[in-house]
Amino acid sequence: MSRHRGLVFYALVIVLIALHFTLRPMLGWRVNVDFLLLAVLIVAVRARPGVAAICGFALGLMADSLTPAAFGAGAFALTLVGFGASWLKSAFFADNAGVNGAFVFLGTWAFDLLFLVAEHRVRGWELVAQAFLWAPLSAVLTALVGIVVLGIVRPLVAAERG
Repeated sequence: MSRHRGLVFYALVIVLIALHFTLRPMLGWRVNVDFLLLAVLIVAVRARPGVAAICGFALGLMADSLTPAAFGAGAFALTLVGFGASWLKSAFFADNAGVNGAFVFLGTWAFDLLFLVAEHRVRGWELVAQAFLWAPLSAVLTALVGIVVLGIVRPLVAAERG
């Protein structure tokens, strides 16, 4: 990766992390865009599974520090999603916006399901509603934002993979 592309890549990840902790709380919507997950997925496109898992773990711990009641659930879920996304990147990350959107949707929904199971705070019908109504809606919104972000940085994502 050239130095310029590397700087742009790191700047994008930092901007997504900043958006997660600044813009997302201000919106206060029931259906949110998960900017941290987008950052992990973009890292997963460029990195090996171990690096993506470490990135997911670090960002998950960062997010979990704000919710001590469910500490570790986000780190667990982002680690698994980062590892899985990096492992599957060659099969799913094409130059097709629909495929990228479906991949971000499935990654977001998988993260939400793993997080719900790991945090043990929601039970019964509330768990079902969260898992099959609110989580897919959040995944659709995150996928739409992900398509826009990946469209903007397509040359970066499609650059030499190794």
